[in-house]
Amino acid sequence: MKTSEGEVRYSVPQVRDTDSAELVAMRERLSGRTEALEALALEMYVRGCSTRDIEALFAADDGKLLLSRTAVSEITETLWQEYASFAQRDLTEIRPLYLFLDGLYERLKPGGQTEAILCAWAITWEGKKVLVALAPGTKESKDCVVDFLRDLQRRGLHEPVLIITDGAAGLVLGVKECYPKVLRQRCLAHKMRNLLQKVPVEAQAEMKQAARAAYQAPSPAMAQALRQDLRARLFKLYPTAVICFEEDFEACIAHLHCPPSHRRAIRTTNLLERLFEEDRRRMKPIAVFFGERAVLKLMYGTLLRAAESWRGLAITDLEREQLTRLWEQLDEGWKPTVAAVVEKHQPSPTPHRVPTKKRP
Repeated sequence: MKTSEGEVRYSVPQVRDTDSAELVAMRERLSGRTEALEALALEMYVRGCSTRDIEALFAADDGKLLLSRTAVSEITETLWQEYASFAQRDLTEIRPLYLFLDGLYERLKPGGQTEAILCAWAITWEGKKVLVALAPGTKESKDCVVDFLRDLQRRGLHEPVLIITDGAAGLVLGVKECYPKVLRQRCLAHKMRNLLQKVPVEAQAEMKQAARAAYQAPSPAMAQALRQDLRARLFKLYPTAVICFEEDFEACIAHLHCPPSHRRAIRTTNLLERLFEEDRRRMKPIAVFFGERAVLKLMYGTLLRAAESWRGLAITDLEREQLTRLWEQLDEGWKPTVAAVVEKHQPSPTPHRVPTKKRP
């Protein structure tokens, strides 16, 4: 019997007047790989070992193999079954408050170009962080993103208050089409990198400080004032950088409409980026993948296990009420604009509740 502790030899006694079917059933239960052995091999595969590494680690001193590379490949097929269920599961139980979208490029076909795998995770109204979806998107084009988001809606995902993306045109256009009433936050980490590339090295510290002051201002009204100040001081010196700074400005400060204690968590896609780094680390030992199936099952296993370490976001009752009012404003068609920010529009108070309805 092959077990996680090694090969165990046993003998079956010959007993008279005994139902042979019982002995056959006992032998079947004892034969082959144990669940513990398979689970151990699967975790080793997901956490960084190649099939060749696992085969070598499970080899006995006399050269006998407890698990071959073929056997390991068979075991890892359970990841594909798990992914297939994950990709089709019902999402009505997930109520996202903040929804994060990004894409990771991998080589899905031998010798082919890298293609995007779209990923979505959410912070729910209860403050829990959840991996929502993972699907091949070919590229981060508008059509691929729309198909991805429509699938989430079809499976019952509720509408969030805020969606966070980087500046990829496909993601931006896809969000606008599928969630026209939702606030969109531009990832400030990506935005700041783009901005600093447009000024000389000696001016980067000043530009970074001024841009960060505006993007992370105490309120949208203060952000608009700091935006005008930056333009007045730096436009003549660095016009291209200032134009980049002002581009999509409302999306860069969308997080300022949310509670202050949440802003650090929702102004970037950094958590997805850290997940992707873990995935790249895991993909490195595998020189060649044979098809989309192999990539997706490993990526799913890696990201899901990395997500287990996520800590939740604390949401107080007062913050939940504020977000509920904001959600209702958006549902009525309100959008933050320069005029709306300056007027400091204040919604009327409503009873505390978690929004449950979905928009078409």
